[in-house]
Amino acid sequence: MSSRKGRRDASRVVREQLARERRRRRTLWTSVAAVAVLVIAGLIGWSVYAGQRSDEFTAPTGANDAGTGIVAGSGPVTVDVYEDFICPACKQFEQLSGATLNTLVEQGKIRVVYHPVAYLNRFSSTQYSTRASAASGCAAESGRYREYAAALFERQPPEGGAGLSDDELTDIAAGVGIDRDGFASCLREGTFKPWTEHVTEEASRAGITGTPTVLVDGKPVENPTPDAITAAVEAAAR
Repeated sequence: MSSRKGRRDASRVVREQLARERRRRRTLWTSVAAVAVLVIAGLIGWSVYAGQRSDEFTAPTGANDAGTGIVAGSGPVTVDVYEDFICPACKQFEQLSGATLNTLVEQGKIRVVYHPVAYLNRFSSTQYSTRASAASGCAAESGRYREYAAALFERQPPEGGAGLSDDELTDIAAGVGIDRDGFASCLREGTFKPWTEHVTEEASRAGITGTPTVLVDGKPVENPTPDAITAAVEAAAR
């Protein structure tokens, strides 16, 4: 009798374990399905958001066809430069290698696409990265992007503060020969803020994770010194 009771108890334990395992599997698959739905919903939401935004910007004069940067030169080798106007390393890059890029453009060797991204808004209290990038769009509209960008880096504010005011951004524009009133109006109306967002989003989609980033015909230049950039351009031209 005790033997039969023991077998019944053992059988009951096995059934309970099987039932618990079935419940665990149902819970697991329900969770997986829920996560999958959320992921799909997120992707759909992003696609809809991106689709809605894709036509909501106006690129400034001198932008490339994709509207992701300002073009200088028409040489056979394309150099993409991703910079943020509040990024100290970008200022150092411009001081070290900016003249080399200008020379290579003048020699007809390269076509530079400058992408003024706004990655570092968190390092100012006024979204300076976005404001400065949008201001560079206003400068590009006047055909003075490079001059204005160089002046912005020269006057780069420290991280953590408010950044330059709109009046100061306008003073810099006037200082490089841009019409003050037209620039001030462009800045005040936020004409190129949507463009700045587009440039930044497309850079992120392209896998650009930091600034400065320099690509020569799509290949990154790890340490973009003048010699390294020149060597990469010569290699790409062969």
